[in-house]
Amino acid sequence: MTEQTAQRVKFYQKGTFTVGNRLIDAKERNVQASMERSNAITSGHRACQGCGEALGARYALDAAMVATEGQLIAANATGCLEVFTTPYPETSWQLPWIHSLFGNAAAVATGVAAAMRVKGREDVRVIAQGGDGGTTDIGFGCLSGMFERNDDVLYICYDNEGYMNTGVQRSSATPPTARTATTMPLGPEPGNVFGTGKFMPEIAMAHRIPYVATASVARLHDLEAKVRKAMSFRGARYLHIYVPCPLGWGTAPNATISIARLAMECGLFPLFEAEHGAFTDSTPIRRKIPVEDYLKPQRRFAHLFRKGRVDVERIARLQAIADANIKRYELLREEEEGV
Repeated sequence: MTEQTAQRVKFYQKGTFTVGNRLIDAKERNVQASMERSNAITSGHRACQGCGEALGARYALDAAMVATEGQLIAANATGCLEVFTTPYPETSWQLPWIHSLFGNAAAVATGVAAAMRVKGREDVRVIAQGGDGGTTDIGFGCLSGMFERNDDVLYICYDNEGYMNTGVQRSSATPPTARTATTMPLGPEPGNVFGTGKFMPEIAMAHRIPYVATASVARLHDLEAKVRKAMSFRGARYLHIYVPCPLGWGTAPNATISIARLAMECGLFPLFEAEHGAFTDSTPIRRKIPVEDYLKPQRRFAHLFRKGRVDVERIARLQAIADANIKRYELLREEEEGV
């Protein structure tokens, strides 16, 4: 009889924000904790360390694969997600995937959905996806057309608030005061100016499509639930996912989740849902924080906190935007009710 090696007993603790622990009840696990996950984006891609977009896409696509029982096709706009997953002649995608141009992912996806319908394969569902540049700027016309026609496509925008793949230029999703290669922290209005840009989820709502939602890589269970819910609808749907970019934002690779959480808790990125143009629900803030807590860890906002020259006025304007979001989307409703 051979001598057995003693093994240390391990005790596991699951915190509030923990996901993926296979020791917890199956109903509380996420898709990535399952041995049957599809790995729609497999290993070998070339995303930066801490890439929020890679994380968001992995969870979103794997959740969609579960919801559709693997009957899924993805169309991809040009951008980081396309570039780091498909360096010719390689690919990290393990599902039918098509890439065309920067601005026409919604149109391509619409064509794929129409082809499946003609072939009698309405069980095959279609997702279009792109970054904020390919969504709010270059692809805006095609996306609006998809919404207006109510084509049976889920469009997912991975919002890292700039053109990160081409050198960190400003997009119409870049927040005020943020430094980019085209909005340098110089002059009387350093960084991106106030009064510009657009918030795509509300534009999608204005089309009165069946489902619109925002999500964040800081709330992965919520993200997966919204993907599943989106796939339960027919017609045009829109999901806007907040995905911090360590390279473009000047944050540590291991801070992606915490930065995303701070954006939610200060009110600058609200989580909400809408159906047929009407607001239906939002995710309350757990612990309200000032916008400074979100801004300070990011080098793109460093000019607001120069030694002896803190830009109090512009920080206050950002706080006003966050406070308006909190009120508009009822993000502190439990606190207001005295709970």
